[in-house]
Amino acid sequence: MKRINYTLFVLLLVSIVFSCTRTNLNYTQNGNWASRTTFGGGNGIGVGYAASFVIGNNAYVGTGVNPQFPAQKLQAMWMYTPGAIPKGSGGVDSPAAQGVWTAIANFPGLPRSNAIGFTAAGQGYIGTGLANDGVAVYSDFWAFNPGSGTWAEVDSISDANRSYPRFDAASFSFDSVGYVMTGTDGFNYFGDLWKFSPATGQWVQLPFPGNNRSGAVTFIYQGQGYIVGGHTPNTKWANNNLAYDFWRFNPNAQDSDITWIRLRDIYNTSPGTYDDGYTNIIRTNGAGFVILGTAGGDKAYISCGANSSTDINFTWEYDFLTDTWTEKAPFKGTDRTGAAGLTVQNRGFVTCGLNAGAQASYTDCYEFFPNMVYNPYD
Repeated sequence: MKRINYTLFVLLLVSIVFSCTRTNLNYTQNGNWASRTTFGGGNGIGVGYAASFVIGNNAYVGTGVNPQFPAQKLQAMWMYTPGAIPKGSGGVDSPAAQGVWTAIANFPGLPRSNAIGFTAAGQGYIGTGLANDGVAVYSDFWAFNPGSGTWAEVDSISDANRSYPRFDAASFSFDSVGYVMTGTDGFNYFGDLWKFSPATGQWVQLPFPGNNRSGAVTFIYQGQGYIVGGHTPNTKWANNNLAYDFWRFNPNAQDSDITWIRLRDIYNTSPGTYDDGYTNIIRTNGAGFVILGTAGGDKAYISCGANSSTDINFTWEYDFLTDTWTEKAPFKGTDRTGAAGLTVQNRGFVTCGLNAGAQASYTDCYEFFPNMVYNPYD
């Protein structure tokens, strides 16, 4: 009898281990990625480190670099309008859901990659970035008016004494103002925050208490901004030069002590168990988006990017209520960095990007469905 019980115990233990491993590998019921119309609708070339912004029901993506022509950065701009997802047959895979890319007026500034975009007062802004030679950096900014389809130059990031050029910066978009922060000029890493008001046409410098960094991911929720990740050489709150400090910004806080609130780290730094699995959230040049009203509530997502020198496809979901992260189904396309993450019509998309060695670029576009079961054939 003891021998039979022992055998049953071993079989049960093996079954449990196998079941857990299978769940982790297959990401059962951990979200699904569905392909969408390729960037440029088949007319665009592969691009990485593009800038983007969202106005209304449309996303705008442009500038960047194609590795076949690394010394000739891009100025082309495209508008993406997601397709409606029909109910019933076809659903997320219906041709109607694919969406449409439409060429708009080229970015009129000098060609560049690694620029940043944001939206303020109904217009989109693109600025900063890396020049054709891969050395010179920019501080200029340009505004796009979707009504007229035209661009106009605005004030560069500057104060009374000098400008502050950079690339791989991060941004926040609020109703009437935009913010640009962090980044690098290739020699220094910045930990500053700049507020731009279209009403005054001027920039104002503000403090940021986190690590200096480049290539961070940002997202907006309920009028507050979140910044996470990025490359931060030789600083605290980092592992292998990847930042693990995570911050929330309240632009309307009356008390300066609560303008910035540090959230839980995205690495296993606490004595608790909730972060024991936080092994691959840290990254640089990832893509982020927000989806409200999922089965588990309002969530933010980060995907793709680079972990040290390796491009990745790990996707993580952030719960605003509990301040915790859960790993989801990995990005379905090729691992990549420098992709664009888009929140449009309360839907999340990832498009474009390069491999870590900058030898290949991509035009594919995917939409993420956090409540769906993973389907490798979508």
